[in-house]
Amino acid sequence: MKNKISTLSKFFLILSALMLVVSIFVPIWQIELDAPQYPEGLALQIWANKIAGDVEIINGLNHYIGMKTLHTEDFIEFTILPYLIAGYALLFLLAAIRGTKRFLYIAFAAFVVFGIVAMVDFWIWEYNYGHNLNPDAAIKVPGMAYQPPLIGFKQLLNFGAFSVPHAGGWLFVSAGVLLLVSVLKEAGALKKFIGRKKIAGTVAVFGFLLLLSSCGSKGPEAIRLNVDGCDFCRMKISDGRFGAELITEKGRIYKFDDLNCMVGFCDEQPKGSIKSHYINDYSKDNDLIDATTAWYVYSENLKSPMGGNTAAFASKEEALKAAAGPVLNWSEIVSNVQQHQGDEEQGHH
Repeated sequence: MKNKISTLSKFFLILSALMLVVSIFVPIWQIELDAPQYPEGLALQIWANKIAGDVEIINGLNHYIGMKTLHTEDFIEFTILPYLIAGYALLFLLAAIRGTKRFLYIAFAAFVVFGIVAMVDFWIWEYNYGHNLNPDAAIKVPGMAYQPPLIGFKQLLNFGAFSVPHAGGWLFVSAGVLLLVSVLKEAGALKKFIGRKKIAGTVAVFGFLLLLSSCGSKGPEAIRLNVDGCDFCRMKISDGRFGAELITEKGRIYKFDDLNCMVGFCDEQPKGSIKSHYINDYSKDNDLIDATTAWYVYSENLKSPMGGNTAAFASKEEALKAAAGPVLNWSEIVSNVQQHQGDEEQGHH
């Protein structure tokens, strides 16, 4: 019985196996590229079986600096990786079924080796693509290499490269943490730090917070008055009654000092690229609410920073109480702003 593992460790093994299975069907890693000419950024997503994201655009840019173009079929890793991940999931399940410390330790050691080999292989892949450049490239910078960071940020000419785990990567991390906790628990190391009855609860809370932080949807970010600038007119955002914000499908946040600016910015973006819109509640101090469910009052007397002259309220009742003009919903106020912007453009011509 001394060689047997606890029910909690078996549960962690099974949960880790499920996490690995899910990681096969979601992106594991992502490299984001930011540059002035690409305000939305470019993303290269690495799945277990393919490369996805803005691959064609990135390949076009790589051609100018002499880097090889990226194609899924050029990497044997994408052929074998799904089977390797599935194999480790089966190993974890087998360790849970056998229920011995020896199998647990073998599973953990094998997973650590897999993680190290995978990161070394990733680094070599990045190194080769960043250093083995075509000498006949249109753009040549003496001594310059274009190897992205293994993890974190690196400046590559006018591009900022961010290399970070995606959902599948965080599932790998979570599985590794659960295995490590199981190993420490069965070795008796956790007893020195946590009471036996608290181990399950502590790890469960930690795992939940880890998954929540990695997989949760991104919400609005508070506007810092007199610090943040409007991403459309470039003025400082100073009036908390009229500020606005949007989040793109890629998770990028843009802030505005006026509804006018947010609508103007949206009109310049590709269709379907905006995920959510927020607007400050006029009756509160710098408090963002969902712009698509808010109610609006338009009046020349409101005098907002960039001429939007629109107040937003969380409920129709609040809007009616403060009404200095007609009460409009989201689609109506957007049409109203666009019409005013069109009239102003015609007036300038």
